[in-house]
Amino acid sequence: MGEVSQGMLNKLVARRAQVRAAAENMLLECRAAGRETLNEGEAFRHRQAISDLQGLDDRIAEMRGELARAQLPAHLSRLSYPTQTTTSRNTMNADARDLIYRRGDPRQSWCRDLIRLSLNLDSDGESRARLASHAEQVVDHPAFQEHRDLSRVDGQGGYAVPPAWLMNEYVELARPGRAFANVCQRQPLPGGTDSINIPKILTGTAVGVQTADNQPVVDVDLTDTFINAPVRTISGQQAVAIQLIDQSPIAFDDLVFRDLVAAHAAQTDQQVIGGSGANGQVLGIQLTPGITTIAASAIDIQHVYGAIANAVQTIHSTRFLPPEVIVMHPRRWGWFLSLLDASQRPLFLGTANAPMNVAGVLTDVASQQIVGSMHGLPVVTDPNIPVTQGAGNNEDPVFVVRASDLVLWEGGIRARVLPETKATTLTVLLQIYSYLAFSAARYPASIVEIAGLTAPAW
Repeated sequence: MGEVSQGMLNKLVARRAQVRAAAENMLLECRAAGRETLNEGEAFRHRQAISDLQGLDDRIAEMRGELARAQLPAHLSRLSYPTQTTTSRNTMNADARDLIYRRGDPRQSWCRDLIRLSLNLDSDGESRARLASHAEQVVDHPAFQEHRDLSRVDGQGGYAVPPAWLMNEYVELARPGRAFANVCQRQPLPGGTDSINIPKILTGTAVGVQTADNQPVVDVDLTDTFINAPVRTISGQQAVAIQLIDQSPIAFDDLVFRDLVAAHAAQTDQQVIGGSGANGQVLGIQLTPGITTIAASAIDIQHVYGAIANAVQTIHSTRFLPPEVIVMHPRRWGWFLSLLDASQRPLFLGTANAPMNVAGVLTDVASQQIVGSMHGLPVVTDPNIPVTQGAGNNEDPVFVVRASDLVLWEGGIRARVLPETKATTLTVLLQIYSYLAFSAARYPASIVEIAGLTAPAW
């Protein structure tokens, strides 16, 4: 560490006075210039001066202590400046007292000396000298004979690097929505009933030409029937420990309710498409008696495109009003977008390409809503459409429908928090439910299902 003398101490005291005077002059010059704050360069130099003053104060205090210790008897000199090192492991007790940088000793800092040297602030060369001496000690000093590397492995320093839990970024479960249900005619569910009946003319009257004067007029009596749509319940719940609700840093009950509502939407859509009409289910589109099914004879653009055209004209011919929408699974729409003509040009183009002579148009890269058009009709994709139908369990149907003829009656979703049901275990039930009814039987001719569409080959 070198011999400490009174002359060296006096030089440090003088140096400290110079640095303090320079720092004060910076402030006086700023005030004389009519400024309340230092500019960027002045602020940097002032911070450096303050840092130098702190280092000089520490060094001066250390040198004064060394000089005072030099005046003590030899057997007491080691007790002058106890540090944390004196209470460290036995293997280092006797060897660490003469280190340049000692653990727990704030008077010398390896980082401070390194910064001063790298920023050319070591005008007296003391930082360089201490760093050089420290480098020699690292090589041969007994205090450095044993050391261990730490890492981020738990138990080897890793507990000092805890994981950051981004609770506000909680990843919710991806669920399909209710695209098909949303294109239907939606009405509020009437209250005070568990079944909706709609009268319907089964066979109508007739008119004809009167064959001659005073001859009988055509007289055919109409017959009627009714459509029944039972009111069904869609519900779900989650049991949650009350401690999870009370002690979670996020609103965990809100997270559960959002997932229940998302599951409710998917279930409603699946009921509209394929509800069996039994075991508490509504009667969905696919099982409604009287709808038309057209099978595509081959899986290529000619036959599938032709089957859809056939479905369009079928609704015109039997319902006597136009269809309104085509609904298909996203994988079928992706197959259409992949089709190329003989010159390797896509048959479905985006509207930005001003397409001409194309089979369809891509209007939006979207999910579970209108994504394009075919035969002049909007195309809606719905991932709830089954993809496991047919003999090979790999078919996904396409629906051409007049959606305003399909009626979905819905009540609002009701949420309940039930702390009493499982109060003996401090468990809370989070529950939602709603009532609905659905019917596609008003005009079954408004629905054409295109079958035989096996999984596409990409």
